[in-house]
Amino acid sequence: MLLFFILFVPLGLFLSLLFFSSFFHEFNNSHLKMLSNYGPPSYPFIGCLISFYNSRRRLLDWYTDLLSASPSQTIIIKRLGGRRTIVTANPANVEHVLKTNFGNFPKGKPFTEILGDLLGSGIFNVDGDLWCVQRKLASHEFSTKNLREFVVKILQEKVENRLIPLLEDAVKNQKVLDLQDLLKRFAFDNVSEVSLGVDSYSLDLSNPVPPLLQAFDTASMISAMRGMAPVYALWKTKRALNLGIEKNLKEAIKLVHDFVLEIVKSKKKVLEKDRDRKVDGDLLSRLLSAGHDEEVVRDMVISFIMAGRDTTSAAMTWLFWLLSKNRNVEEMLVNEVTYLLNNGEKELDFEVLKDMNYLKASLCESMRLYPPVAWDSKHAVVDDVLPDGTLVGKGDRVTYFPFGMGRMENLWGKNRFEFKPDRWLEEPWVTPGRSMKSVSPCKFPVFQAGPRVCLGKDMAFIQMKYVVAAILQRFEINPVNEEEPVFLPLLTAHMAGGFKVTVTRRKGQGGGR
Repeated sequence: MLLFFILFVPLGLFLSLLFFSSFFHEFNNSHLKMLSNYGPPSYPFIGCLISFYNSRRRLLDWYTDLLSASPSQTIIIKRLGGRRTIVTANPANVEHVLKTNFGNFPKGKPFTEILGDLLGSGIFNVDGDLWCVQRKLASHEFSTKNLREFVVKILQEKVENRLIPLLEDAVKNQKVLDLQDLLKRFAFDNVSEVSLGVDSYSLDLSNPVPPLLQAFDTASMISAMRGMAPVYALWKTKRALNLGIEKNLKEAIKLVHDFVLEIVKSKKKVLEKDRDRKVDGDLLSRLLSAGHDEEVVRDMVISFIMAGRDTTSAAMTWLFWLLSKNRNVEEMLVNEVTYLLNNGEKELDFEVLKDMNYLKASLCESMRLYPPVAWDSKHAVVDDVLPDGTLVGKGDRVTYFPFGMGRMENLWGKNRFEFKPDRWLEEPWVTPGRSMKSVSPCKFPVFQAGPRVCLGKDMAFIQMKYVVAAILQRFEINPVNEEEPVFLPLLTAHMAGGFKVTVTRRKGQGGGR
Protein backbone atom coordinates (compact mmCIF):
# COMPACT_ATOMS: atom_id res chain seq x y z
CA MET A 1 0.00 0.00 0.00
CA LEU A 2 2.82 2.38 0.88
CA LEU A 3 4.48 1.68 -2.48
CA PHE A 4 1.14 2.31 -4.23
CA PHE A 5 0.74 5.72 -2.60
CA ILE A 6 4.35 6.70 -3.32
CA LEU A 7 4.14 5.77 -7.02
CA PHE A 8 0.58 6.42 -8.13
CA VAL A 9 -0.91 9.18 -6.00
CA PRO A 10 1.62 11.80 -7.23
CA LEU A 11 1.09 10.55 -10.80
CA GLY A 12 -2.67 10.87 -10.47
CA LEU A 13 -2.30 14.38 -9.05
CA PHE A 14 0.01 15.38 -11.90
CA LEU A 15 -2.41 14.03 -14.56
CA SER A 16 -5.28 15.87 -12.89
CA LEU A 17 -3.30 19.07 -13.02
CA LEU A 18 -2.59 18.52 -16.71
CA PHE A 19 -6.29 17.97 -17.40
CA PHE A 20 -7.25 21.05 -15.41
CA SER A 21 -4.57 23.09 -17.12
CA SER A 22 -5.67 22.04 -20.61
CA PHE A 23 -9.31 22.83 -19.77
CA PHE A 24 -8.34 26.17 -18.28
CA HIS A 25 -6.24 26.99 -21.34
CA GLU A 26 -9.09 26.32 -23.80
CA PHE A 27 -11.36 28.93 -22.18
CA ASN A 28 -8.80 31.50 -21.08
CA ASN A 29 -6.19 31.55 -23.83
CA SER A 30 -6.27 35.29 -24.49
CA HIS A 31 -6.21 36.14 -20.79
CA LEU A 32 -3.26 33.83 -20.16
CA LYS A 33 -1.38 35.30 -23.11
CA MET A 34 -1.81 38.75 -21.63
CA LEU A 35 -0.62 37.61 -18.21
CA SER A 36 2.45 35.85 -19.66
CA ASN A 37 3.63 38.99 -21.46
CA TYR A 38 3.55 37.32 -24.88
CA GLY A 39 5.35 34.27 -23.53
CA PRO A 40 4.10 30.69 -23.84
CA PRO A 41 0.87 29.57 -22.11
CA SER A 42 1.56 29.08 -18.41
CA TYR A 43 -0.43 27.08 -15.87
CA PRO A 44 -0.54 26.78 -12.08
CA PHE A 45 2.32 24.75 -10.61
CA ILE A 46 3.69 23.35 -13.92
CA GLY A 47 4.32 26.73 -15.58
CA CYS A 48 5.04 26.41 -19.32
CA LEU A 49 6.19 22.78 -19.10
CA ILE A 50 3.67 21.61 -21.73
CA SER A 51 4.74 24.20 -24.31
CA PHE A 52 8.39 23.60 -23.48
CA TYR A 53 7.97 19.86 -24.02
CA ASN A 54 6.04 20.30 -27.27
CA SER A 55 8.75 22.63 -28.61
CA ARG A 56 11.75 20.73 -27.25
CA ARG A 57 13.01 19.87 -30.76
CA ARG A 58 12.92 23.50 -31.93
CA LEU A 59 13.58 25.54 -28.80
CA LEU A 60 15.60 28.27 -30.51
CA ASP A 61 12.95 28.89 -33.17
CA TRP A 62 10.23 28.67 -30.51
CA TYR A 63 11.85 31.41 -28.43
CA THR A 64 12.52 33.47 -31.56
CA ASP A 65 8.88 33.24 -32.69
CA LEU A 66 7.64 34.28 -29.25
CA LEU A 67 10.05 37.22 -29.11
CA SER A 68 9.11 38.35 -32.62
CA ALA A 69 5.43 38.41 -31.63
CA SER A 70 6.11 40.49 -28.51
CA PRO A 71 5.94 44.28 -29.08
CA SER A 72 8.97 44.78 -26.82
CA GLN A 73 10.86 41.64 -27.98
CA THR A 74 10.68 40.39 -24.38
CA ILE A 75 8.82 37.39 -22.98
CA ILE A 76 8.36 35.78 -19.55
CA ILE A 77 8.88 32.06 -19.01
CA LYS A 78 7.50 30.35 -15.89
CA ARG A 79 9.16 27.01 -15.22
CA LEU A 80 8.20 24.08 -13.03
CA GLY A 81 9.87 24.56 -9.65
CA GLY A 82 11.90 27.55 -10.83
CA ARG A 83 11.94 31.34 -10.74
CA ARG A 84 10.62 33.45 -13.58
CA THR A 85 12.90 33.72 -16.59
CA ILE A 86 12.75 36.90 -18.64
CA VAL A 87 14.03 36.32 -22.17
CA THR A 88 14.83 39.39 -24.23
CA ALA A 89 16.03 40.34 -27.69
CA ASN A 90 15.71 44.06 -26.94
CA PRO A 91 19.07 45.92 -27.16
CA ALA A 92 17.97 48.49 -24.57
CA ASN A 93 17.31 45.69 -22.09
CA VAL A 94 20.62 44.04 -22.96
CA GLU A 95 22.46 47.31 -22.32
CA HIS A 96 20.68 47.74 -18.99
CA VAL A 97 21.62 44.24 -17.82
CA LEU A 98 25.18 44.05 -19.16
CA LYS A 99 26.24 47.66 -18.69
CA THR A 100 23.97 50.32 -17.15
CA ASN A 101 22.89 48.30 -14.11
CA PHE A 102 25.68 45.72 -14.28
CA GLY A 103 25.99 45.44 -10.50
CA ASN A 104 22.44 44.15 -10.14
CA PHE A 105 22.87 41.35 -12.68
CA PRO A 106 25.70 38.96 -11.78
CA LYS A 107 25.76 35.45 -13.18
CA GLY A 108 24.23 34.32 -9.91
CA LYS A 109 24.25 31.06 -8.01
CA PRO A 110 21.77 29.22 -10.30
CA PHE A 111 24.15 29.72 -13.23
CA THR A 112 27.43 29.20 -11.43
CA GLU A 113 26.10 25.91 -10.02
CA ILE A 114 25.70 24.54 -13.54
CA LEU A 115 29.33 25.16 -14.50
CA GLY A 116 30.85 25.28 -11.02
CA ASP A 117 32.03 21.66 -11.03
CA LEU A 118 33.95 22.23 -14.28
CA LEU A 119 35.09 25.86 -14.12
CA GLY A 120 35.46 26.16 -10.34
CA SER A 121 36.48 29.68 -9.39
CA GLY A 122 37.60 30.59 -12.91
CA ILE A 123 36.88 34.05 -14.29
CA PHE A 124 33.87 32.97 -16.38
CA ASN A 125 32.07 31.43 -13.44
CA VAL A 126 32.50 33.88 -10.57
CA ASP A 127 31.10 37.24 -9.50
CA GLY A 128 32.08 40.03 -7.12
CA ASP A 129 35.59 40.62 -5.82
CA LEU A 130 36.98 37.33 -7.13
CA TRP A 131 35.84 38.23 -10.63
CA CYS A 132 37.26 41.77 -10.34
CA VAL A 133 40.70 40.51 -9.31
CA GLN A 134 40.85 37.96 -12.13
CA ARG A 135 39.46 40.39 -14.68
CA LYS A 136 42.09 42.99 -13.86
CA LEU A 137 44.87 40.44 -14.11
CA ALA A 138 43.58 38.88 -17.34
CA SER A 139 42.92 42.29 -18.90
CA HIS A 140 46.56 43.25 -18.38
CA GLU A 141 47.85 40.02 -19.91
CA PHE A 142 45.54 40.13 -22.93
CA SER A 143 46.56 43.69 -23.75
CA THR A 144 50.30 43.00 -24.00
CA LYS A 145 52.03 43.14 -27.37
CA ASN A 146 54.06 40.06 -26.45
CA LEU A 147 50.95 37.91 -26.12
CA ARG A 148 49.65 39.12 -29.48
CA GLU A 149 52.95 38.27 -31.15
CA PHE A 150 52.99 34.89 -29.41
CA VAL A 151 49.46 34.14 -30.69
CA VAL A 152 50.37 34.98 -34.30
CA LYS A 153 53.54 32.89 -34.07
CA ILE A 154 51.56 29.85 -32.84
CA LEU A 155 48.98 30.39 -35.57
CA GLN A 156 51.60 30.47 -38.30
CA GLU A 157 53.24 27.29 -37.10
CA LYS A 158 50.03 25.29 -36.69
CA VAL A 159 48.32 26.48 -39.87
CA GLU A 160 51.31 26.09 -42.19
CA ASN A 161 52.75 22.88 -40.72
CA ARG A 162 49.61 20.99 -39.70
CA LEU A 163 46.30 22.32 -41.01
CA ILE A 164 47.35 23.05 -44.59
CA PRO A 165 49.14 19.67 -45.07
CA LEU A 166 45.95 17.89 -43.90
CA LEU A 167 43.91 19.77 -46.49
CA GLU A 168 46.54 19.08 -49.16
CA ASP A 169 46.30 15.39 -48.35
CA ALA A 170 42.51 15.53 -48.68
CA VAL A 171 42.90 17.09 -52.14
CA LYS A 172 45.47 14.54 -53.26
CA ASN A 173 43.59 11.48 -51.99
CA GLN A 174 40.06 12.82 -52.52
CA LYS A 175 39.15 12.35 -48.87
CA VAL A 176 35.97 13.47 -47.16
CA LEU A 177 36.78 15.51 -44.06
CA ASP A 178 34.69 16.64 -41.13
CA LEU A 179 35.70 20.29 -41.27
CA GLN A 180 34.00 21.05 -37.94
CA ASP A 181 36.04 18.35 -36.20
CA LEU A 182 39.21 19.54 -37.93
CA LEU A 183 38.67 23.15 -36.86
CA LYS A 184 37.81 22.08 -33.29
CA ARG A 185 41.04 20.10 -33.09
CA PHE A 186 42.98 23.02 -34.52
CA ALA A 187 41.41 25.46 -32.03
CA PHE A 188 42.16 23.09 -29.16
CA ASP A 189 45.81 22.74 -30.20
CA ASN A 190 46.07 26.49 -30.56
CA VAL A 191 44.40 27.47 -27.29
CA SER A 192 46.28 24.76 -25.38
CA GLU A 193 49.61 26.19 -26.46
CA VAL A 194 48.54 29.80 -25.92
CA SER A 195 47.01 29.08 -22.50
CA LEU A 196 49.15 26.23 -21.15
CA GLY A 197 52.29 26.33 -23.23
CA VAL A 198 51.81 22.66 -24.20
CA ASP A 199 51.07 21.01 -27.52
CA SER A 200 48.10 18.61 -27.47
CA TYR A 201 48.77 17.26 -31.00
CA SER A 202 45.04 16.95 -31.66
CA LEU A 203 45.52 17.56 -35.39
CA ASP A 204 47.38 14.28 -35.79
CA LEU A 205 44.46 12.36 -37.30
CA SER A 206 46.45 9.12 -37.29
CA ASN A 207 46.06 8.97 -33.51
CA PRO A 208 42.86 8.62 -31.45
CA VAL A 209 41.25 11.78 -30.09
CA PRO A 210 43.36 12.87 -27.09
CA PRO A 211 41.72 11.98 -23.75
CA LEU A 212 41.85 15.62 -22.63
CA LEU A 213 39.92 16.75 -25.72
CA GLN A 214 37.37 13.98 -25.19
CA ALA A 215 37.00 14.96 -21.55
CA PHE A 216 36.42 18.61 -22.46
CA ASP A 217 33.77 17.55 -25.00
CA THR A 218 31.99 15.35 -22.47
CA ALA A 219 32.11 17.98 -19.72
CA SER A 220 30.84 20.70 -22.07
CA MET A 221 27.96 18.62 -23.40
CA ILE A 222 26.68 17.42 -20.03
CA SER A 223 27.08 20.85 -18.40
CA ALA A 224 25.03 22.32 -21.25
CA MET A 225 22.33 19.70 -20.68
CA ARG A 226 22.13 20.86 -17.06
CA GLY A 227 21.38 24.39 -18.21
CA MET A 228 18.65 23.28 -20.64
CA ALA A 229 16.89 20.96 -18.18
CA PRO A 230 13.28 22.10 -17.53
CA VAL A 231 13.57 20.84 -13.93
CA TYR A 232 16.95 21.46 -12.26
CA ALA A 233 16.16 19.06 -9.42
CA LEU A 234 16.66 16.13 -11.81
CA TRP A 235 20.33 16.74 -12.57
CA LYS A 236 21.03 17.77 -8.99
CA THR A 237 19.59 14.47 -7.75
CA LYS A 238 21.67 12.51 -10.26
CA ARG A 239 24.77 14.41 -9.17
CA ALA A 240 24.11 13.71 -5.50
CA LEU A 241 23.66 10.00 -6.22
CA ASN A 242 26.49 9.91 -8.79
CA LEU A 243 24.22 8.34 -11.42
CA GLY A 244 24.01 8.34 -15.23
CA ILE A 245 25.52 11.20 -17.15
CA GLU A 246 26.34 13.04 -13.94
CA LYS A 247 28.72 10.20 -13.12
CA ASN A 248 30.27 10.61 -16.60
CA LEU A 249 30.58 14.33 -15.98
CA LYS A 250 32.35 13.81 -12.67
CA GLU A 251 34.89 11.49 -14.33
CA ALA A 252 35.50 13.89 -17.23
CA ILE A 253 35.97 16.86 -14.89
CA LYS A 254 38.46 14.92 -12.77
CA LEU A 255 40.51 14.12 -15.88
CA VAL A 256 40.51 17.78 -16.97
CA HIS A 257 41.35 19.14 -13.52
CA ASP A 258 44.09 16.59 -12.83
CA PHE A 259 45.70 17.06 -16.24
CA VAL A 260 45.73 20.87 -16.10
CA LEU A 261 46.82 20.97 -12.45
CA GLU A 262 49.77 18.70 -13.23
CA ILE A 263 50.86 21.10 -15.99
CA VAL A 264 50.43 24.03 -13.59
CA LYS A 265 52.61 22.36 -10.97
CA SER A 266 55.30 21.41 -13.50
CA LYS A 267 55.42 24.92 -14.92
CA LYS A 268 55.60 26.41 -11.43
CA LYS A 269 58.60 24.21 -10.57
CA VAL A 270 60.40 25.36 -13.71
CA LEU A 271 59.76 29.01 -12.90
CA GLU A 272 60.85 28.60 -9.26
CA LYS A 273 64.01 26.74 -10.22
CA ASP A 274 65.19 29.48 -12.52
CA ARG A 275 63.81 32.79 -11.30
CA ASP A 276 65.97 34.77 -13.72
CA ARG A 277 64.55 32.85 -16.67
CA LYS A 278 62.51 34.87 -19.12
CA VAL A 279 58.79 34.17 -18.68
CA ASP A 280 57.32 32.16 -21.57
CA GLY A 281 54.67 33.74 -23.78
CA ASP A 282 51.80 31.46 -22.68
CA LEU A 283 49.15 32.70 -20.25
CA LEU A 284 49.93 30.04 -17.64
CA SER A 285 53.51 31.26 -17.22
CA ARG A 286 52.30 34.84 -16.92
CA LEU A 287 49.67 33.98 -14.31
CA LEU A 288 52.07 31.93 -12.21
CA SER A 289 54.70 34.66 -12.39
CA ALA A 290 52.12 37.00 -10.85
CA GLY A 291 52.13 34.74 -7.77
CA HIS A 292 48.62 33.26 -7.84
CA ASP A 293 47.49 30.04 -6.16
CA GLU A 294 47.78 26.84 -8.22
CA GLU A 295 44.07 25.97 -8.14
CA VAL A 296 43.01 29.53 -8.99
CA VAL A 297 45.39 29.50 -11.95
CA ARG A 298 44.09 26.06 -12.96
CA ASP A 299 40.49 27.33 -12.99
CA MET A 300 41.41 30.48 -14.90
CA VAL A 301 43.27 28.52 -17.57
CA ILE A 302 40.41 26.01 -17.93
CA SER A 303 38.04 28.95 -18.42
CA PHE A 304 40.27 30.38 -21.17
CA ILE A 305 40.45 27.00 -22.91
CA MET A 306 36.68 26.59 -22.73
CA ALA A 307 36.11 30.08 -24.11
CA GLY A 308 38.61 29.83 -26.95
CA ARG A 309 38.23 26.19 -27.87
CA ASP A 310 34.83 25.88 -29.52
CA THR A 311 33.69 29.46 -30.11
CA THR A 312 36.13 30.24 -32.92
CA SER A 313 35.83 26.80 -34.52
CA ALA A 314 32.02 27.09 -34.48
CA ALA A 315 32.09 30.54 -36.10
CA MET A 316 34.47 29.37 -38.83
CA THR A 317 32.49 26.19 -39.50
CA TRP A 318 29.29 28.12 -40.11
CA LEU A 319 31.13 30.70 -42.22
CA PHE A 320 32.49 28.01 -44.56
CA TRP A 321 29.01 26.55 -44.90
CA LEU A 322 27.53 29.98 -45.67
CA LEU A 323 30.27 30.66 -48.23
CA SER A 324 29.44 27.39 -49.99
CA LYS A 325 25.91 28.80 -50.47
CA ASN A 326 27.13 32.32 -51.39
CA ARG A 327 30.00 31.89 -53.83
CA ASN A 328 29.88 35.58 -54.78
CA VAL A 329 30.85 36.47 -51.20
CA GLU A 330 33.59 33.84 -51.26
CA GLU A 331 34.98 35.34 -54.48
CA MET A 332 35.14 38.79 -52.90
CA LEU A 333 36.88 37.35 -49.85
CA VAL A 334 39.47 35.66 -52.06
CA ASN A 335 39.99 38.96 -53.90
CA GLU A 336 40.57 40.78 -50.61
CA VAL A 337 43.08 38.19 -49.40
CA THR A 338 44.92 38.15 -52.74
CA TYR A 339 45.04 41.95 -52.90
CA LEU A 340 46.32 42.43 -49.33
CA LEU A 341 48.92 39.67 -49.71
CA ASN A 342 50.04 41.26 -52.99
CA ASN A 343 49.53 38.01 -54.91
CA GLY A 344 51.59 36.02 -52.46
CA GLU A 345 54.44 38.50 -52.05
CA LYS A 346 53.47 39.24 -48.45
CA GLU A 347 52.91 36.88 -45.54
CA LEU A 348 49.88 36.78 -43.29
CA ASP A 349 50.83 38.86 -40.27
CA PHE A 350 49.06 41.05 -37.76
CA GLU A 351 49.18 44.21 -39.90
CA VAL A 352 47.76 42.45 -42.96
CA LEU A 353 45.06 40.75 -40.90
CA LYS A 354 43.97 44.10 -39.42
CA ASP A 355 43.02 45.34 -42.91
CA MET A 356 40.83 42.35 -43.81
CA ASN A 357 37.55 44.12 -43.10
CA TYR A 358 35.43 42.22 -45.59
CA LEU A 359 36.57 39.01 -43.93
CA LYS A 360 35.74 40.47 -40.52
CA ALA A 361 32.33 41.57 -41.83
CA SER A 362 31.70 38.02 -43.11
CA LEU A 363 32.61 36.54 -39.74
CA CYS A 364 30.31 39.00 -37.95
CA GLU A 365 27.49 38.13 -40.34
CA SER A 366 28.07 34.42 -39.78
CA MET A 367 27.97 34.92 -35.99
CA ARG A 368 24.84 37.07 -36.29
CA LEU A 369 23.00 34.14 -37.88
CA TYR A 370 24.77 31.36 -35.98
CA PRO A 371 26.21 32.80 -32.74
CA PRO A 372 28.74 30.56 -30.97
CA VAL A 373 26.79 31.17 -27.74
CA ALA A 374 23.06 31.17 -28.42
CA TRP A 375 22.01 32.67 -25.07
CA ASP A 376 23.41 33.86 -21.77
CA SER A 377 21.78 34.58 -18.42
CA LYS A 378 22.14 36.82 -15.37
CA HIS A 379 20.21 36.85 -12.08
CA ALA A 380 18.77 39.92 -10.38
CA VAL A 381 20.10 40.79 -6.93
CA VAL A 382 17.19 43.14 -6.15
CA ASP A 383 13.92 44.11 -7.84
CA ASP A 384 14.37 46.11 -11.04
CA VAL A 385 12.54 47.41 -14.10
CA LEU A 386 13.94 46.92 -17.60
CA PRO A 387 13.83 49.85 -20.07
CA ASP A 388 10.84 48.29 -21.89
CA GLY A 389 8.86 48.27 -18.62
CA THR A 390 9.28 44.58 -17.77
CA LEU A 391 9.31 44.02 -14.01
CA VAL A 392 12.22 41.93 -12.70
CA GLY A 393 11.94 40.37 -9.27
CA LYS A 394 14.80 39.60 -6.92
CA GLY A 395 16.23 36.23 -7.99
CA ASP A 396 14.64 36.27 -11.45
CA ARG A 397 16.77 35.10 -14.34
CA VAL A 398 17.21 37.50 -17.26
CA THR A 399 18.38 35.84 -20.47
CA TYR A 400 19.55 37.78 -23.48
CA PHE A 401 19.29 35.80 -26.69
CA PRO A 402 21.85 36.47 -29.48
CA PHE A 403 20.35 33.78 -31.74
CA GLY A 404 16.94 35.46 -31.66
CA MET A 405 18.39 38.97 -31.83
CA GLY A 406 20.04 38.10 -35.14
CA ARG A 407 16.58 37.28 -36.49
CA MET A 408 14.62 40.34 -35.35
CA GLU A 409 13.26 42.35 -38.29
CA ASN A 410 13.34 45.63 -36.36
CA LEU A 411 17.10 45.16 -35.77
CA TRP A 412 18.31 43.81 -39.13
CA GLY A 413 15.54 44.52 -41.66
CA LYS A 414 13.43 42.32 -43.90
CA ASN A 415 16.52 40.54 -45.27
CA ARG A 416 17.51 39.44 -41.76
CA PHE A 417 17.64 35.76 -42.75
CA GLU A 418 20.05 36.44 -45.63
CA PHE A 419 23.84 36.30 -45.45
CA LYS A 420 24.86 39.89 -46.29
CA PRO A 421 28.36 40.92 -45.08
CA ASP A 422 27.83 44.36 -46.64
CA ARG A 423 25.48 45.26 -43.80
CA TRP A 424 28.61 45.58 -41.59
CA LEU A 425 30.44 47.99 -43.90
CA GLU A 426 30.11 51.74 -44.30
CA GLU A 427 29.82 51.34 -48.08
CA PRO A 428 29.14 48.37 -50.36
CA TRP A 429 32.40 46.44 -50.74
CA VAL A 430 34.14 46.83 -54.09
CA THR A 431 37.84 47.02 -53.27
CA PRO A 432 39.72 46.46 -50.00
CA GLY A 433 39.82 49.33 -47.55
CA ARG A 434 36.15 49.89 -46.73
CA SER A 435 35.72 50.63 -43.05
CA MET A 436 33.49 48.70 -40.66
CA LYS A 437 30.28 50.22 -39.33
CA SER A 438 30.08 50.92 -35.62
CA VAL A 439 27.51 48.42 -34.31
CA SER A 440 26.50 48.45 -30.66
CA PRO A 441 27.59 45.30 -28.80
CA CYS A 442 24.16 45.39 -27.17
CA LYS A 443 22.60 44.85 -30.61
CA PHE A 444 25.21 42.19 -31.45
CA PRO A 445 26.14 40.71 -28.04
CA VAL A 446 28.07 37.63 -29.23
CA PHE A 447 31.08 38.89 -27.24
CA GLN A 448 28.87 40.23 -24.42
CA ALA A 449 29.05 43.94 -23.56
CA GLY A 450 29.87 46.23 -20.66
CA PRO A 451 32.38 45.24 -17.95
CA ARG A 452 32.24 41.53 -18.92
CA VAL A 453 32.89 42.10 -22.62
CA CYS A 454 35.08 39.29 -23.97
CA LEU A 455 38.77 39.95 -23.33
CA GLY A 456 39.74 37.57 -26.12
CA LYS A 457 37.64 39.25 -28.81
CA ASP A 458 40.57 40.69 -30.76
CA MET A 459 42.54 37.46 -30.35
CA ALA A 460 39.56 35.49 -31.65
CA PHE A 461 39.31 37.65 -34.77
CA ILE A 462 43.06 37.30 -35.38
CA GLN A 463 42.79 33.52 -35.22
CA MET A 464 39.65 33.27 -37.36
CA LYS A 465 40.94 35.69 -39.99
CA TYR A 466 44.26 33.87 -40.24
CA VAL A 467 42.71 30.41 -40.63
CA VAL A 468 39.96 31.44 -43.07
CA ALA A 469 42.32 33.52 -45.20
CA ALA A 470 44.93 30.75 -45.33
CA ILE A 471 42.34 28.19 -46.42
CA LEU A 472 40.51 30.39 -48.95
CA GLN A 473 43.81 31.43 -50.50
CA ARG A 474 44.51 27.82 -51.48
CA PHE A 475 41.34 25.72 -51.39
CA GLU A 476 37.65 25.49 -52.19
CA ILE A 477 35.46 23.83 -49.55
CA ASN A 478 32.48 21.84 -50.88
CA PRO A 479 29.83 20.35 -48.58
CA VAL A 480 28.99 16.70 -49.16
CA ASN A 481 25.33 17.23 -48.19
CA GLU A 482 23.13 19.91 -49.71
CA GLU A 483 20.52 20.18 -46.95
CA GLU A 484 20.79 22.90 -44.31
CA PRO A 485 22.63 21.63 -41.21
CA VAL A 486 21.07 21.70 -37.75
CA PHE A 487 22.24 24.34 -35.27
CA LEU A 488 22.86 22.61 -31.93
CA PRO A 489 23.13 25.03 -28.96
CA LEU A 490 25.27 23.45 -26.26
CA LEU A 491 27.68 25.57 -24.15
CA THR A 492 28.88 26.65 -27.57
CA ALA A 493 26.85 25.95 -30.67
CA HIS A 494 27.73 23.12 -33.03
CA MET A 495 26.65 21.77 -36.37
CA ALA A 496 24.79 18.56 -35.53
CA GLY A 497 26.53 15.56 -37.09
CA GLY A 498 29.58 17.57 -38.14
CA PHE A 499 30.35 19.30 -41.45
CA LYS A 500 31.42 16.75 -44.07
CA VAL A 501 33.27 18.34 -46.99
CA THR A 502 35.51 17.63 -49.94
CA VAL A 503 38.46 19.89 -50.68
CA THR A 504 39.75 21.02 -54.07
CA ARG A 505 42.63 23.30 -54.93
CA ARG A 506 41.57 26.80 -55.86
CA LYS A 507 42.16 27.61 -59.51
CA GLY A 508 45.47 29.36 -60.04
CA GLN A 509 46.80 28.23 -56.67
CA GLY A 510 49.60 25.73 -56.42
CA GLY A 511 49.28 25.31 -52.69
CA GLY A 512 52.32 27.43 -51.81
CA ARG A 513 52.44 30.33 -49.42
